Formats: sequence, structure tokens, C-alpha cells
Amino acid sequence: MKKLFALLLTGALTLGSLTGCGGQEEKGELNLFTWDGMFPQEILDGFEEETGYIINYSNFDYDETMLAKLEETEGGEYDLVIADEYIIEVVIAEGLAQKLDTSKIATYENLNPVFMSQFYDPTNEYTVPHGAGIPLIVYDPTLTDVEITGYESLWNPALEDNIAITANYRVINGITLLTMGESMNTEDLDKIAAAGEKLKELAPNIRVINDSNTQEFILSGEAAVGFLYTSQVVAALMAKPELELVVPEEGLGFGIMASFIPSQAPNPEAAYAFLEYINRPENAAKCFEYLGYYCTNKAAEEYISEDMKRLLVLPEDAAAGEIIQNISVEAEDLHAKNWNEFMNACD
Repeated sequence: MKKLFALLLTGALTLGSLTGCGGQEEKGELNLFTWDGMFPQEILDGFEEETGYIINYSNFDYDETMLAKLEETEGGEYDLVIADEYIIEVVIAEGLAQKLDTSKIATYENLNPVFMSQFYDPTNEYTVPHGAGIPLIVYDPTLTDVEITGYESLWNPALEDNIAITANYRVINGITLLTMGESMNTEDLDKIAAAGEKLKELAPNIRVINDSNTQEFILSGEAAVGFLYTSQVVAALMAKPELELVVPEEGLGFGIMASFIPSQAPNPEAAYAFLEYINRPENAAKCFEYLGYYCTNKAAEEYISEDMKRLLVLPEDAAAGEIIQNISVEAEDLHAKNWNEFMNACD
């Protein structure tokens, strides 16, 4: 997802004291490395109290920062890392993650297979999914008469100067390719170039290109339609339930966060204990309601509150879609060129 949410802060945070947890004998530390604000405090406190492990929570700003730190420590220092799928592919390739012993995760069977067996870990040897981001369309039916059924609808001339979109160029280029019946990850330079030409045709409809709190432009009425990250979709619909949510007919493009244990983790048993704890259905539901990510734990779905289910549970009839993957330098450069030309056309 290359971070779909505005949760990215630098620095490090240590949670819990070193003086014991609710009478439970201390077992040492769980060195957790992920973005800031990933877990509700009650989950962190509950884990410490139940298990006796003390959580040492360090956070990074970007996936690339995490990778550099992991390379520097040669897969040591941290017991559990949660990061995005594209960077995990690199981590595994560099031998910085260890294979999981899933028999040590009693709640492993609770995971939703839709979010597993993906390109970065096709045989599920290294990772446990921890939330999916699925950008979707949200619109205010009082501000437009256009029937919006998918990405192609965004090109309707009736939406001139009325759409707010996020600023992830691979995602925007990707949905353009989907409207053409092409893969978001095609390596065909001619198809990518053709998508660039089509993307420029969208420019007259764009009012706002913004990555943070893009939902505010929909809530304020400045734009009628928004193509938003998952957390922004949740925020918009919680603030204004009468907004319409569109699951695009061309299929969903989603990104997945996942947990892995570094190859030289000092305390992997603590990592297994944490994975078991957060994947209990009740605990997982609390985590996903807090995060605003799509739920990757099938057993947790029944514990998610009714008003949050439509926001956090993947519809049964929704196409699984694609995850944006690492592509060739040539293809990546052409995507960047497309995006720059599109931005210029929007000025």
C-alpha cells in the first residue's frame, strides 16, 4: 500500500513498564517494529498482562526505512515486523525473514485465505496478513446525478471539476489500466503509454489531488466524488453515512500489510505469542475497528459491529483484484512520466 493512511510518524515508543504486568511473571521483551498507531492500547496492555512479555514498540516512517534498519542489523534486533507487501518481497529475497512455524499460532486458521498466497509469499511460509487497504469510490448523491458504478464512471464529462483523488501514482495509473481491461502490473510499455493518454483525459474532472484527509473535500462539498484510501473511506462514511460507497465493477485493487519474524529475531517466541493473541477473533475485531483496514481475519468478522461491517468486511461478491507489485525500471519510469503529464494537465 506504500502507506495508504496518515498514521506515519517518526520516532520510537516504548509501551509498558519494566516492572511487571498485572502480577504475571515477566518473560522478557517483544520487540515490535511497525508504523505508529497500529494497535489499540487495550490490546497491547492485554497482551502484556496475560503473557508477561513487555512490548518494546519501535516505529518507522516508510517501508524503506524499515528495510534499511533490518539490513543494518542483518535480520536481528526486532522480533516482529509489520510492513507492506511490496517491501516484504524484498525482505524475503534478502533472507531477512524466517519461515514460520504455524503450529505455534493457535489462531492461524482464523485468517482469511483471500488475503494469503500472494505474490510476496505465495506459499504462506513467512507472513501473516494484518489488514488490507482497498481504495474505493465514495460520492455525495445530492451533488451529482451521475450514476457511478466503477472507475470508468470517473471519466464522465458531467463530473467536470468535481472529483478528489489520492496522489499515489501507481494506484491512479493502475485503475486507468483496469478500465482498459489491462493488468495494473503490466510490463507492456505500449499499454502503459496508452493508459497515460487516457489518464490525461481525466484531468478536466479533477478538482483535488491530495494524499492526506482527502475525504474532507467530500464532506465539505468541495467535490462530489472521491477516490479514497480505506481509512479515508471509513472516516467519510462514519461522518456522513448518506454518502454512497462504490465497489468498482472493474474489480478491486488492494494492498496488504503483513507480519513477519526477522531471520535473527532475539525472541521469536514472543512474536508467536503476539500473533496468536491478536488473531483471536474478538481481539482481531478490536484491532480492525481501531485501524479502519479491511479485516484479514475471517473469524473476526462476526465480532465487528454492524455499523462497521460494510466498511471493514470484503463483500462476498467482490472481485479479489490485484495488488500493485514491483515492476521493471522501464515500466516504473513510464508510470512516473504518465503521472507528471497528468499533473501538468490538471494545472
